[in-house]
Amino acid sequence: MTTRIGLISDVHASPLPLRQALDIFERESVDDIICAGDIAGYYDSVAPTIELLARSRCKAVAGNHDQSYLEKPAREDDQHVRAYLEALPSRLELEIEGLKVLVVHASPPAEQNGGIKLLDQQGGIIEERRQEWSSNLAGIDSDVLIVGHTHQVFALPLGQVFVVNPGSSVFNHSCMILSLPELTVREFALGRHNIVRCWNFSMLFGAGQVAPSPRGQHKAS
Repeated sequence: MTTRIGLISDVHASPLPLRQALDIFERESVDDIICAGDIAGYYDSVAPTIELLARSRCKAVAGNHDQSYLEKPAREDDQHVRAYLEALPSRLELEIEGLKVLVVHASPPAEQNGGIKLLDQQGGIIEERRQEWSSNLAGIDSDVLIVGHTHQVFALPLGQVFVVNPGSSVFNHSCMILSLPELTVREFALGRHNIVRCWNFSMLFGAGQVAPSPRGQHKAS
């Protein structure tokens, strides 16, 4: 039997690309949906984003932007948003088709910053980083690791662990469908965009310039 899982991450309160990803998952009849965190951040449409995720019964973990949102003063009109974000776990441990699946935002055990960065700006694998992370993950008791945070799109074995980052739905314009136990991945571009395999704010600004920090946040991931 095959279980197919729709994967998204770093939706950053941008409901349009999220809706496009969810439409793909519905069309492809996935069995489950997982989001690797950062539901909030950068854009203002947190409530409709959460509504889409809840309606799709998406499983999700908390990201650094979700924690940052909760650190802001509460408002009368965001109680539903805060309740959803507060309920997010820092990690998910699942067993699917006989495989142990771990979901965290950045890296194990439940880090929300830093993250697994494997790609150069052109989207190529940096071999030194592949070897470094293969060593770092050697003690992880999981067959599959699903992460986000770095706005990089990849799916590959690092040592004995198959590591998947579906990228940011809004910045990388990407989502994935992971098939288990086959450990195969299909990538989907969102909207009329091509998938950007490695994305960060420096792509928008010249050398020496500083990217603006939406709502006072200073990290691009």
